[in-house]
Amino acid sequence: MTERGQDDVQREFDIKWADAATYKEPSARARMLAARWKENPPEAVPFRGDPRPVARPRSSWMSTTLVLAGVAAVILLLGYMRFRAPY
Repeated sequence: MTERGQDDVQREFDIKWADAATYKEPSARARMLAARWKENPPEAVPFRGDPRPVARPRSSWMSTTLVLAGVAAVILLLGYMRFRAPY
């Protein structure tokens, strides 16, 4: 076998050996939390809190109308300023 083929065989053996392990030691964080929660268990918390009440979303036509009205107001304001400017 080539050198790469031997690495693949060895890696496959290591993965099978690790997956076949009957006991896996918990991580340091898991041990710390287990010790902390043994004396002082955490309170129940919902997965997601109630969302804050939000304003009713505007419809797309309303948003478009507001944008066009704003653009028209700016155009009229600029036209008025130019009309009033002395030559």
